[in-house]
Amino acid sequence: MKKTQKISGAISVPGDKSISHRAVMFAAMAEGQSRIQGFLPAEDTLRTVGMMIALGVDIQESSPTEIRIDGRGMRELKEPQDIIDAGNSGTTIRIGSGILAAQPFLSIVTGDPYLRRRPMGRIVRPLAQMGATITGRKEDTLPPLCIRGGDLRGIRYEMPVASAQVKSSILLAGLYADSPVTVVEPLPTRDHTERMLASMGARVVRDGRSVTIHPAPRLHPLAITVPGDISSASFFMVLAAAVPGASLCIRGVGVNPGRTGVISVLLRMGADVRLESPRNEGGEPVADIVVQGRGLTAADVPPEEVPSLIDEIPVLCVGAAMAEGRTVIRGAAELRVKESDRIGAMVKELTTLGVACGEYPDGLWVQGPARITGGQRVDSYGDHRIAMALMILSAASGIPVVVSDTACIATSYPGFPETLREVVR
Repeated sequence: MKKTQKISGAISVPGDKSISHRAVMFAAMAEGQSRIQGFLPAEDTLRTVGMMIALGVDIQESSPTEIRIDGRGMRELKEPQDIIDAGNSGTTIRIGSGILAAQPFLSIVTGDPYLRRRPMGRIVRPLAQMGATITGRKEDTLPPLCIRGGDLRGIRYEMPVASAQVKSSILLAGLYADSPVTVVEPLPTRDHTERMLASMGARVVRDGRSVTIHPAPRLHPLAITVPGDISSASFFMVLAAAVPGASLCIRGVGVNPGRTGVISVLLRMGADVRLESPRNEGGEPVADIVVQGRGLTAADVPPEEVPSLIDEIPVLCVGAAMAEGRTVIRGAAELRVKESDRIGAMVKELTTLGVACGEYPDGLWVQGPARITGGQRVDSYGDHRIAMALMILSAASGIPVVVSDTACIATSYPGFPETLREVVR
């Protein structure tokens, strides 16, 4: 295997995508002006901005990463004059549908070809139980979604699949219901929605695996600095951990306990990962992540750990390809219905590059350390996380790999190629 260049430096990653989406939506529903700093100006989050503007909300950009939102209040949103295009953003259509389901007007939401293949029955069913009328393609399971909302009732809903997007959609609709709404999770998922809504005055109660939200007359405006996205940081964490002698500091990253599964797995793989200067910003724990590279050994990822690292699995596969031994990931069937079938995509492209690996219905295995075959062209499937993971594999191995359709990276991490060039010296 070719020796890669030195991996070193101190970098910052863009604002957290999940928090950026939520901050825009929730601020639009608040009464008064909200200020969001550290906003992620990526294609997906800008689709959420577009949705809120379509609902009559005034949003001003002070800079690409700072926006001010004049909230209309929960009950003064306007009927959109046209179809809302969520692009590639599952967060925009799924969480946004929770808001639209409560409005006394008609909304139609669509997306790009990739989004129109993603399952929406998981939000349609509970929102319909609450009283919204939602129709879509393939027996109301695929976009476009036509939503006629209003007059919602409280329910207790046991989620069949752990999903922060579905949970958030139901909780937002619950703000408008005639009685409390309880969501029961099969496994804990990220709690950005609960934290942010509580900071805005909503009554949110967690009891074990259940989260209950009470109807609210209003939400207070936000003043928030969005921390760096740990999903974006994970690409560089794996890169540094997999290359002996690497030394990298990633500044100001959100380390919400529901999002740090990737750190737990890397530690089990023998990585030297430390959290320095821990602090709290806007109700979210934040730290600088310091990684010293000393190589990796294989580690299994069980189903109960998957919700805390679902977005990081593609890049963990890269770490597994560089590690000694066989890594097995199970309980990740949700990856089949992301922007691409991420299980099938990673297995196919890693195999193309000479990595021994295989798939299960709900996961995959990877045998390392791999001897990467150089000069290959691999496919991103239009999926930003697949594209970035394969670019990290090339950088970690020092073997040139051509990744198709890297433009999709802009959906979550504009500037990723430039940051990668900055740390690979």
